[in-house]
Amino acid sequence: MSVLRDFLKEKCLEQEAKGIADSAWRLRCHLMAPVGWLNDPNGLCQYRGVYHVFFQYGPFDVNGGLKLWGHYASRDLVHWEYEGAALYPDSPYDCHGVYSGSAYTDEDGIHLFYTGNIKFDGDYDYINSGRGSNTMYVHSADGTAFGPKEFLMGSADYPADYTCHIRDPKVFCRGGVYYMVLGGRKKGDHGAVLLYCSEDMKQWKPAGELTTRQPFGYMWECPDYFTLDGHSFLAVCPQGVEAEEYRYQNIYQSGYFRIKSGFPGEIEEESFEEWDYGFDFYAPQSFEDESGRRILIGWMGIPDAPYTNPTTAHGWQHALTAPRELQYRDGKILQYPVKELEMLRKAPQKFSESWSGGGCLDLEITEIGSGGWRLDFPGRFSVEYSGGIVTLLMDEQAGFGRTVRRARTGEIHTLRLLMDTSAAELYLNGGEYVFSTRVYPQNPELCTAAWTGAKMQAEIYELHA
Repeated sequence: MSVLRDFLKEKCLEQEAKGIADSAWRLRCHLMAPVGWLNDPNGLCQYRGVYHVFFQYGPFDVNGGLKLWGHYASRDLVHWEYEGAALYPDSPYDCHGVYSGSAYTDEDGIHLFYTGNIKFDGDYDYINSGRGSNTMYVHSADGTAFGPKEFLMGSADYPADYTCHIRDPKVFCRGGVYYMVLGGRKKGDHGAVLLYCSEDMKQWKPAGELTTRQPFGYMWECPDYFTLDGHSFLAVCPQGVEAEEYRYQNIYQSGYFRIKSGFPGEIEEESFEEWDYGFDFYAPQSFEDESGRRILIGWMGIPDAPYTNPTTAHGWQHALTAPRELQYRDGKILQYPVKELEMLRKAPQKFSESWSGGGCLDLEITEIGSGGWRLDFPGRFSVEYSGGIVTLLMDEQAGFGRTVRRARTGEIHTLRLLMDTSAAELYLNGGEYVFSTRVYPQNPELCTAAWTGAKMQAEIYELHA
């Protein structure tokens, strides 16, 4: 299929060469696609000192379209180089899209796994029929050149009580055995994760299923099984969970279950915690880097959202979150920007009641007294704490349909905010609660802030471009 791959590569390069319309909303501290559409982070890993971030990439259509894997690389998680498109939909197993997947690294290189998407022509519902979901493999010895694609499993190999919706392989090793989790939708609309095992990463056999007794959403996407401080977790993105006042406020959710002792163990069904309470967070993936940190990156977007991104008029849409280090504390996972991002900080500025400056900033409030408070960014959003509830209220114009998100938190002691030209990530209590959102101010280059309420100690750092 080299002819098709060469054709797609040429067309991709043509799109990228055209570039995008000038836009002050292009992000400076977050990864974006060069042009067109971006969604799930894929294949996250570090190999021989280099971090690799692959991502779902639609260069031909700002609203999605045919999906490739784009590729960024970095040595410090701050300064990234775009390496071009890595995987194209150029085989009979993935001709309608190179969908999401993961990376496993060892002394032999980077092993990539992904879902090859097929949609057949005809009168199908594309849930129980009409779709092929193929689990695929590609090897790279160095992270720059990619070998031939290998078919591992397809729809005929999956359990009969599942629909056609099985995807997003995540591979890890435990006790010398390779394991793969695949997200799935069972018949009867019951989300679940399939577990497979292998001795060589090529031949896979069933090893069980992880799910809840009662349906918790009809589909579980983007599964991720990992350990942190000796505790095991299963992260999934459930679709079809009913919204509540302080939880599950987005159309689709993203979070994790604790796993009971043993492997693979059982899901603690009441333990589900959302990763993020903001408007724009989905499909995260974690990996362990060469220093032993577990790092998570998510898609700063969400499928089928009722709000919009005005950047579509400029030829691009969506971004990834900043890399976050995960730590375990008191039964919960904390997520916090990796230390390397502090390299972007300029000299600190004091902030007590008001401040004005550039539109890209890192605000760190290290101590908040008791009582209610409000943090305002006129023309962007406000954050308010009162009676154990945090409220993120978007400016009507800057939100483009984003309105309000709330979370029940208890007392808030610290706050960290990363503000980019059209994105914000809010970390409370050292990452115990996180809100991520896109925001589109009229003047992204300038920002004002005001604090009222409880006493606090804070510094603001403007960020280098």
